[in-house]
Amino acid sequence: MSASRTRGFIGATLVVTVLGFTAACGNEDSSGAGAQPSNPPTTPSTPPTMPTATPSGTPSMDCPQTITAVRDAVGKAVWGKGTAKSLFQPVSVTICQYDAQATGQDYATVTTKRTAAQAVDLFALVNSAKPVPKKPAVCTKELGPTYVLRFTDNDRGVLSYTAEAFGCRQLVATSFEGQGKPGELASPRQVSPELIKALGLR
Repeated sequence: MSASRTRGFIGATLVVTVLGFTAACGNEDSSGAGAQPSNPPTTPSTPPTMPTATPSGTPSMDCPQTITAVRDAVGKAVWGKGTAKSLFQPVSVTICQYDAQATGQDYATVTTKRTAAQAVDLFALVNSAKPVPKKPAVCTKELGPTYVLRFTDNDRGVLSYTAEAFGCRQLVATSFEGQGKPGELASPRQVSPELIKALGLR
């Protein structure tokens, strides 16, 4: 056999081999419906989340409530209902101060404690304010801190008041934790200038 015939025979053999291999492997579309797209289907991307503001302050045993919970408690107060004076006898007080701009899940950013005579004097200022039969209708627009005063007695009872140093200047007994005293909570009233001054002391 001549060299040219040998090369032709080898070439033909290679073509047949390649075609046979391709037929054995088949194509990408086994259903015969046509070729599939080369790129896989994409799922809709989720929209980017907006950054959320980090709540101010931190929860603690002394000041466990958010500003939202504090305002909700004040909003539930019934004006004109309650005692004129509280019979509670405090031995200490924790003052939780919330920023003027506090919203949502913000906690108190300043916590101070007073014991003995200081707690008694502060409670006297709270108790001396006269009850107001109706919620104040005219309020100023200035901003100021909100205070929660958590008075504690010898029986570990905790009487809480919320005092707003702005707007309607609401002073509301919001809760009592413990047994026995003080019975019915004191009637809502307004914060006096003397009380605001005392709360600002460090």
